[in-house]
Amino acid sequence: MAQGTGWWRSAVVYQVYPRSFADSDGDGIGDLNGITSRLDHLARLGVDVVWLSPVYASPQADNGYDISDYQAIDPAFGTLADFDRLLAEVHARGMKLVMDLVVNHTSDQHAWFVESRSSKDNPKRDWYWWRPAREGFEAGRPGAEPTNWASFFSGPSWTLDEATGEYYLHLFDRRQPDLNWENPEVRQAVHEMMRWWLDRGVDGFRMDVINLIAKDPALPDGALTGTAGLGDGYPHYGTRERVHDFLQEMHREVFAGREGLLTVGEMPGVTWDQARRFTDPARREVDMVFQFEHVSLDHGPGGKFDPRPLDLRALKASLGRWQTALAEVGWNSLYWNNHDQPRVVSRFGDDGGYWRESATALATVLHLHRGTPYVYQGEELGMTNAPFPSIDDLRDVESLNHYREAVAGGVDPEVVMAGLRAMGRDNARTPVQWDAGPHAGFTTGEPWLPVNPNHTRINAEAQYDDPNSVFHHYRRLVELRHTRPVVALGDFRMLLPDHPHLYCYERALDDARLLVLANLGADEQDVELEPGWEAEHVVLANTDRARVKAGRAVLGPWEALVLER
Repeated sequence: MAQGTGWWRSAVVYQVYPRSFADSDGDGIGDLNGITSRLDHLARLGVDVVWLSPVYASPQADNGYDISDYQAIDPAFGTLADFDRLLAEVHARGMKLVMDLVVNHTSDQHAWFVESRSSKDNPKRDWYWWRPAREGFEAGRPGAEPTNWASFFSGPSWTLDEATGEYYLHLFDRRQPDLNWENPEVRQAVHEMMRWWLDRGVDGFRMDVINLIAKDPALPDGALTGTAGLGDGYPHYGTRERVHDFLQEMHREVFAGREGLLTVGEMPGVTWDQARRFTDPARREVDMVFQFEHVSLDHGPGGKFDPRPLDLRALKASLGRWQTALAEVGWNSLYWNNHDQPRVVSRFGDDGGYWRESATALATVLHLHRGTPYVYQGEELGMTNAPFPSIDDLRDVESLNHYREAVAGGVDPEVVMAGLRAMGRDNARTPVQWDAGPHAGFTTGEPWLPVNPNHTRINAEAQYDDPNSVFHHYRRLVELRHTRPVVALGDFRMLLPDHPHLYCYERALDDARLLVLANLGADEQDVELEPGWEAEHVVLANTDRARVKAGRAVLGPWEALVLER
């Protein structure tokens, strides 16, 4: 059993994407006062922590993940006074508030970068990664970029600044230049900003792509990927040893001596053995990490926008491996959805005939693992992917860049759109569906992104008074974690790892045992049970037809049962 007694082991976190949560002023964009007005929904669900995606001042090139002022609220979301009121109301309901921390990069409109690009000898020049054109190449010519690294958002990861004749590094959009964490002044400025928010009363940080901050200063080329001569730079900036120095320093300078905080590192490409080091309490780095292994299993040869059906056996192998690896040291975060992932009921479930059953079965499977579960806004309602008729209906920079590049390369536009409808990030960003009225009760104006047409049947108001709703199933899962120590702290044992449709496991703590049985498919399945499990042991089910007797359970399509003894 993992060491330590962090409060977050029995907690559930709820992610709010402010732009799409609730709009208080009718401008079509969600805001802080809108979030405050809907906090009773979160209290009713029973969650412990609100994770707030970025609300800082931003030009919104990447929907707020391009920050121009870390200590100001973007006017689209409100004011610092609005934020303080939200924070107070969160605390009044016994919940904590965690801020999104985006410090791998800033906006190109941040004062630091404006200074940095003003001249080669500016004191802040070295706050970012600047390099001349590749030797033997003229700046601005194809292939002149200092390295061949590909950007996560398509194209090269370097952009030429005409004024100074040098290139700056951006692992994401060209409007998101990367900070140089090798410069101690950068680290000190970030630490000061973080302390400012903690002193204001926030309860921790979710750290965006934090394992990418430690670049190899030599900036070597990456292995060619076959895409327009670009290379994979990840080995030279992803999860390098130096990042542990940076996180331990951050812990000393920012978190040490403060109680009750939560620190979560989003870490693309992180492996379970690396995660053990990051989350080992003795190393004082972060409490848990977001890993991407399980949400990459349905990516085809062409990447995330070339999806393939999920092989449940691969999913069990992946999540089971993480459960085992972090059993003695470290801690898992558990998620299906977030602002970067499509809706799980459409992705891994059946959002048609078995919509409610598959939404609740997937929730059951995830939440009763060992780790801290994360609920993304609308997930607790079973919100689905959106239809998105054309590229004109999308807003996400990643999707728009991919569409432009793929179509220019000769791919059929409808094939590209099919991939975007399945996997695009805008699926997570359609407004929360509060009721069946105009714009789903999200706004009285025109929403920044169209509301999913199915809001007339999938919405919070319709589910509050329905004890069999997706919402109440999530509420009961949260309650189980709060009231059953075996859920928070028990050992994990995967059952039937090779079964293509059943996801079953057991949790055990002292004399308490919990058995989770889920049929993640449309065909009825039989499960042979160990002696001692009987119908009276069922403590949660997502249907009213639980059939457990004579040493076996019969699970209907997308049926999930939880038994306790």
